[in-house]
Amino acid sequence: MRWKTLEEGIQQLREVAVLEVLFGRGGQHDNDPDKVKCTGQMLWNLATLGPSQYATYIATIHPDTNRETVGSVANKLRNYESIICSPMQAQVSAVAKELREEMREKMEEVTGKMEEMMRRNSSHVAPVRVTGPRVRGQQPPARERGYTPRADLWYFLRDHGEDMGRWDGKPTSALAARVRELKERNTNRGGSTKMKVASTSHDQAASQGEARENRVYWTVWIRWPGTSEPQKYEALVDTGSQCTLIPSEYVGTEPISIAGVTGGSQELTLLEAEVSLTGKEWQKHPIVTGSGAPCILGIDFLRNGYYKDSKGFRWAFGIAAVEAEGIKKLNSLPGLSENPSAVGLLKVEEQRVPVATSTVHRRQYRTNRDAVIPIHKMIRELESQGVVSKTHSPFNSPIWPVRKPDGEWRLTVDYRALNEVTPPLSAAVPDMLELQYELESKAAKWYATIDIANAFFSIPLAAECRPQFAFTWRGVQYTWNRLPQGWKHSPTICHGLIQAALEKGEAPEHLQYIDDIIVWGNTAMEVFEKGEKIIHILLKAGFAIKQSKVKGPAREIQFLGVKWQDGRRQIPTEVINKITAMSPPTSKKETQAFLGAIGFWRMHIPEYSQIVSPLYLVTRKKNDFHWGPEQQQAFAQIKQEIAHAVALGPVRTGPDVKNVLYSAAGNNGLSWSLWQKVPGETRGRPLGFWSRSYRGSEANYTPTEKEILAAYEGVQAASEVIGTEAQLLLAPRLPVLGWMFKGKVPSTHHATDATWSKWIALITQRARIGNPNRPGILEIITNWPEGENFGLMDEEEQEQVTRAEEAPPYNQLPEEETRYALFTDGSCRIVGMNRKWKAAVWSPTRQVAQATEGEGGSSQLAELKAVQLALDIAEREKWPKLYLYTDSWMVANALWGWLDRWKKANWQRRGKPIWAADEWKDIATRVEKLPVKVRHVDAHVPKSRANEEHRNNEHVDQAAKIEVSKIDLDWQHKGELFLARWAHDASGHQGRDATYKWAQDRGVDLTMDSISQVIHDCETCAAIKQAKRVKPLWYGGRWSKYKYGEAWQIDYITLPQTRQGKRYVLTMVEATTGWLETYPVPHATARNTILGLEKQILWRHGTPERIESDNGTHFKNSLINTWAREHGIEWVYHIPYHAPAAGKVERCNGLLKTTLKALGAGTFKNWENNLAKATWYVEFFQDPVEASNVMAEPYKSLQICKAGNSADFAPSYFAPVDGNSILADYDSLLVWGFFLACNMLEFTFSQDG
Repeated sequence: MRWKTLEEGIQQLREVAVLEVLFGRGGQHDNDPDKVKCTGQMLWNLATLGPSQYATYIATIHPDTNRETVGSVANKLRNYESIICSPMQAQVSAVAKELREEMREKMEEVTGKMEEMMRRNSSHVAPVRVTGPRVRGQQPPARERGYTPRADLWYFLRDHGEDMGRWDGKPTSALAARVRELKERNTNRGGSTKMKVASTSHDQAASQGEARENRVYWTVWIRWPGTSEPQKYEALVDTGSQCTLIPSEYVGTEPISIAGVTGGSQELTLLEAEVSLTGKEWQKHPIVTGSGAPCILGIDFLRNGYYKDSKGFRWAFGIAAVEAEGIKKLNSLPGLSENPSAVGLLKVEEQRVPVATSTVHRRQYRTNRDAVIPIHKMIRELESQGVVSKTHSPFNSPIWPVRKPDGEWRLTVDYRALNEVTPPLSAAVPDMLELQYELESKAAKWYATIDIANAFFSIPLAAECRPQFAFTWRGVQYTWNRLPQGWKHSPTICHGLIQAALEKGEAPEHLQYIDDIIVWGNTAMEVFEKGEKIIHILLKAGFAIKQSKVKGPAREIQFLGVKWQDGRRQIPTEVINKITAMSPPTSKKETQAFLGAIGFWRMHIPEYSQIVSPLYLVTRKKNDFHWGPEQQQAFAQIKQEIAHAVALGPVRTGPDVKNVLYSAAGNNGLSWSLWQKVPGETRGRPLGFWSRSYRGSEANYTPTEKEILAAYEGVQAASEVIGTEAQLLLAPRLPVLGWMFKGKVPSTHHATDATWSKWIALITQRARIGNPNRPGILEIITNWPEGENFGLMDEEEQEQVTRAEEAPPYNQLPEEETRYALFTDGSCRIVGMNRKWKAAVWSPTRQVAQATEGEGGSSQLAELKAVQLALDIAEREKWPKLYLYTDSWMVANALWGWLDRWKKANWQRRGKPIWAADEWKDIATRVEKLPVKVRHVDAHVPKSRANEEHRNNEHVDQAAKIEVSKIDLDWQHKGELFLARWAHDASGHQGRDATYKWAQDRGVDLTMDSISQVIHDCETCAAIKQAKRVKPLWYGGRWSKYKYGEAWQIDYITLPQTRQGKRYVLTMVEATTGWLETYPVPHATARNTILGLEKQILWRHGTPERIESDNGTHFKNSLINTWAREHGIEWVYHIPYHAPAAGKVERCNGLLKTTLKALGAGTFKNWENNLAKATWYVEFFQDPVEASNVMAEPYKSLQICKAGNSADFAPSYFAPVDGNSILADYDSLLVWGFFLACNMLEFTFSQDG
């Protein structure tokens, strides 16, 4: 290609240099074309294809000096251009004309010699040797030595109709041999055309120039973030540019300065966008952009692989691209199926699966019209493959066709009703997030994925299990002979069988999630060999694998919907495009669909929860859908965040790796992020972002408590990502560790003591992990990763962590000490209607377990029993010491220091005995005699990170479990008892006949025997029977020990909602007198309960000793329990479904409703305004008939007489009378209060005064 300007000529020279780097056999220094030695052939081509004014000067450059490189020649040419463009150009032109004539004569002479040489040596064509500068300086140019450049050989083969794809990657000698073969064939045929391989005539140069025209400027499509339509550019292919530059108005997040682009320097920005050379295949790539940026495709993009130009020619730039061409692909292995409907058959026994406890029959509902024909064809094909067959079954479930993303349909059945009555099965499917953490820690270079074709349909079912899966299509009933999709246990069974097949075949290291498998490695061949072995195992087991579902080896791959590259997790490009192209939702359902699409990627978005909180508001049931400016702003912001989401990982380990956890508590919620920095990196990389809103009472925490809560949540999340052994640098906004190691809860705290104990236990234990000089957690203040400083603060400003004495990790114990180590655990389970616990101890050296069982108690009690059992073993065998390993925070913290504190407090806390005081006393006494060291073992560790300590903990965990055989009944009987228990509870704990009738009315068939058994085992019914044998609670004997105001019964009643939003009334009845207090509220909550009690009881009548209520959530929760404990109130819950237990308050509730309805003229209209008057009526006239009579006539007087005992106070003291008494009104409440205070005086108020 002829060049007109100097820059075009230099660009051509650099392209030839790139070819020397790629195809030369001598090996150049690096990938920089400017450092390639400039040969005589290169200078000759440059001179003949350029303007005559440059040819003369180029001829004066001597390559034999071993000093000239492409870069130095380019600089000389630029200097020459500046000279000829000066006023001396006229003088230089005259000299140049003479030199030009001489140069033309020399060129003709050289050309003649070279052609003659080619004729004499036509059978000897050798590849170009591209060696270092030492050889270049001693040898003449390649053409003068009789060698042929690879490029000329390549063009010769192409012009003779060769398929150039088969020659990519082949050595130059192979191309030369093929050229000789074609040349000899033409000669034998007598052809007159002789291919002049080394010809340098202007005609051939011109034809080569035309071929290269499209390689100088390529068409590039760019899809910028936040847009769905790509933009087209014509970019210069510049292998010397280290970055790709595209002009645009988009602004990136990172500023960058580019030097030498337009003669000076430019301040541009770096932005990640999608790039394509075809408009079809896209890849994400960082782009330097700005309004004044040039349009250049740099080597950073070009070296990624092979590219095709508009004429179909393939181009490769960079060593990595050349290496990638020879990679074997897994989808080329034999045995893979090209049939999209391929179904295998696993070579195992037919699987017996859990059978439903009752018959489920659901009619087929109307299906999508577009799905009818595809589903019909699919059923016919599945029937021919033996996957489904015709049947007659009492079961039936409707078909639920699902369209795949590629437009095809999946045949699924709506088994939701069947799943509800299907017995449970232990889940074996791993957690998806845990798999991602594990894969992230590998930081591999190459990946490959394998997806089994129709894995569920490959698993045969036993004949007796098939009828429950029946479905109907076009009047014909079918059932599945293989494992169906949509059934609750299909993923578990499928995952387990595939895992067993891989283990049996001794598959190499891999990760599996149901039918998706991934392998990884540092080289493509390593990954290919692993994938090949796994495919062989699966095919041998009977599975089918589609060729299109096998990917890799590749540097980038998708697994579980996530894009993986170098151990980093990224959002796939197609997902970003789908989300950014979404329109604003117009309904709650569309909003929920949008939140579902983005929710999976929340770990990539800082403060995700706070951003999308306005969107969640419109999805609540109580709120109408209203899309306002706040929602629109959140919608646009989250889409922008998704478009600019960063990659997470990879996770590195080692003593030099720094892990920093940033935590913060804002006004609307918590947020924390984990960052990692390894040696040699100037910036840290994120491992994850988390956020959530406040829950329950957390919004009322003090600022310090909120920061501690954020740090607590962050430490938990960080442990899942980097493990519990790595050191963590904690960077909160307020000090946290100081509070944790004080061991003292502040007096102004709002969180409960149990919550504080949970915080202290986790954070202090995490801080103790590691060496004494390197604690597990350090509290720091640093501005990394945004800034450059990563150093810690001064030592005096760091939080000093004192280590409590604990046992070393088990694998660090001396061998002679391991025999004194025991692992303990405890569990609890309900067997029938009783609770059973089991405690176990595991000896790792003897590989034996010892256990003990009992009834009642809890799993925490079982943990204590396990410690006692371990102490028994140590004392019996007279051990000098004991190393105790437990996964219980309670046991570990108690033995670390709580025991001493409890002992000093006489085994009490706030005046009350501690829980399980007897067991703790026994343990404390024995620990004083026997040195015991304890270590907490993390029970939640992935198998890939588990060590010997964790495996021993699993052994004791298995030993502590109660066998299933002890609690499992047969499925049918168990299901019938479950239904009978449900009917008995829902019917209000009635008798056998009443429960049977209640169930029959609702279409539930139960036997009398099952109902009798449920009633016999019902604890609530037993309590009701016991209560009926004693005297009713409201009789005087029950309350005789209490004085006025010391005992109350409370409840809520529901009324129509007022304009102020109130619809509940908290009713409080004094037990000894029947005095009624009321408090209207909008919601029946624990907070409103406490508010009503404080305003109506504590402020008016003093703090009570006893309060009784039902078991509603507004009464029975931790907030109420904490409040009652702090005020020293005994809170008693009534027996469920036993009205006499709450006789006083229920009586007042009924009378209050009747009174409100009477005051509202037969309705509850204006009940809030009438509540005070109705309360007064109920207080003085607790007989409904008497109260209604009083309300029917005007009050004329009120006489208050002396009462010797307030408990004997009777309604007869208050009666409307005719005469001289004063008219009583609502203000007479004050009189009643004064009467209670005096109780011995008598006042008479008359109308006469």
